[in-house]
Amino acid sequence: MRWFLGIAKRNSTLPFKHIPTFQVSKRSFTMASPSDRRPIVISGPSGVGKGTLINMLFTRHPDQFTLSVSHTTRNPREGESDGVHYHFVTKDAFRDLIAKDGFVEHAQFGSNLYGTSKATIEEQTAKGKVVVLDIEMEGVKQVKASTIDARYVFVSPPDTEELEKRLRGRGTETEESIQQRLTRAQDELAWARSAEFDKILVNDDLEKTYQELDAFVYTEKSD
Repeated sequence: MRWFLGIAKRNSTLPFKHIPTFQVSKRSFTMASPSDRRPIVISGPSGVGKGTLINMLFTRHPDQFTLSVSHTTRNPREGESDGVHYHFVTKDAFRDLIAKDGFVEHAQFGSNLYGTSKATIEEQTAKGKVVVLDIEMEGVKQVKASTIDARYVFVSPPDTEELEKRLRGRGTETEESIQQRLTRAQDELAWARSAEFDKILVNDDLEKTYQELDAFVYTEKSD
């Protein structure tokens, strides 16, 4: 579902959107590779800061991670390139991949289909990259039901009031959209308490939360 350094969301099953950028000292950069190279699935409510945390991870560890480029049936937008922002395919080709069990997760938004292919993850892993998937609740459930051995991270807001503040602070959401996102966030937070995540992060302080994510990513793989 969404991806590329810059950065867009996993290209995730969700449509592309801008992710905030930031500056960081070069002293924070490291070329070290995680010993546990399984894909990392990151989920959480819209507006919680997942994209910013992923951007920080990519910036501070150049060339170690990659965002999986999703397949989609929608038409390319201006400036988008096939294989970079998305793999643009026809609906027939997309449905053929579904029939062949070629997706780790897929979903429909409006009239368009979005999905993360197994082949994309396998190809990037073979190149020595740790694949990061930024996907929503239903996508995580599908990945968990697949054959992909992954690690799972959930990013939570300190409370719903703070999440609403962040959504309103974007200045791009309608009142209806904000209420829909808050309602969905309640479902995601309730689900996260019962779902099996390897790490739950409460994003009440961006740098502190990033350090917790970084420490988790670089934890030695247990046998």
